[in-house]
Amino acid sequence: MSQSADTNRRIVLNERPVGLPDENTLRMETTDVPTPGENEMLIRTVYLSLDPYMRGRMNDAKSYAEPVAIGGVMTAQVVGQVVVSNLAGYEAGDYVLSGSGWQDYAISDGTQVINLGKTPQNPSWALGILGMPGYTAYAGLLKIGEPKPGETVVVAAAAGPVGATVGQIAKLKGCRVVGVAGGAEKCAHVVENLGFDACIDHNADDFAAQLVAACPDGIDVYFENVAGKVLYAVLPLLNPFARIPVCGIVAWYNLTGLPEGPDMGPAIMGTLLRLKVKMQGFIIFDSFPPSVYQEFTRDMTGWIEDGSIKYKEHMVDGLENAPQALNQLLQGGNFGKMVINVAA
Repeated sequence: MSQSADTNRRIVLNERPVGLPDENTLRMETTDVPTPGENEMLIRTVYLSLDPYMRGRMNDAKSYAEPVAIGGVMTAQVVGQVVVSNLAGYEAGDYVLSGSGWQDYAISDGTQVINLGKTPQNPSWALGILGMPGYTAYAGLLKIGEPKPGETVVVAAAAGPVGATVGQIAKLKGCRVVGVAGGAEKCAHVVENLGFDACIDHNADDFAAQLVAACPDGIDVYFENVAGKVLYAVLPLLNPFARIPVCGIVAWYNLTGLPEGPDMGPAIMGTLLRLKVKMQGFIIFDSFPPSVYQEFTRDMTGWIEDGSIKYKEHMVDGLENAPQALNQLLQGGNFGKMVINVAA
């Protein structure tokens, strides 16, 4: 069933998953297309963003945001188009960035909605390089990682939308950049197309040894997206006063208990103490002042226009394919920013 003008498809949380979401975690339901009231508008979803944080929002656990309720529409940012507007500042045909979630249509009063105009050049990019992932990379690296020319920056999930951007910005700042990605194709892309100095396949049997060889001067900044064995391989290579911006821990999102193997807590805490390492978690929505977003918009727009930053999307057609695509993302199967073309 494709998108239509008279039916609203919604993907809702059916039950809370244990481990990786399965076929019972989410369900699709259909409703009538809602009608906007006074000071409201109707938004039709065109592109839907898929991001690792969505797995955490399925859990009924204390976090930085409320979990999705059972029967509630899965949360997500979308790029949509205004169908009907009774709201000043928005007209039919305008593209907007909003938090409409996993559905075809949504009513909005304009809260936390950005008007992208009627003819944005690459509307889906507002979900990636010019949106939350791009801003996450920019602020996390520059404001927490604070890279300096000549330093070594290691980036986990280097072929993903955040990691790829982190590495390219670090190169612009004069750093040696080593990526970590899953598979030869991704590693080749990271080096040949994005300009990293090296990229290590975390699936390699000698991954830790390859990381040592790629970082002869140690590691000054480690941008954490995955945790797990990548973090464990990085720890012995950290230099005094290294910085670790913690953006994500994808390798652990589906755990139902403690990770298998030895307790690495003492090694992690001991390393932070002895080497005076700064390790700081952040959530992009509330960790930085508004001025940082203004800096990001200015700098990223310029870097894209002059070709300094390159960007790759992983586009999947059809809202019905979003649950499978999210699992693919959580297991590292995406190649670039995962976006669902809902209007396809």
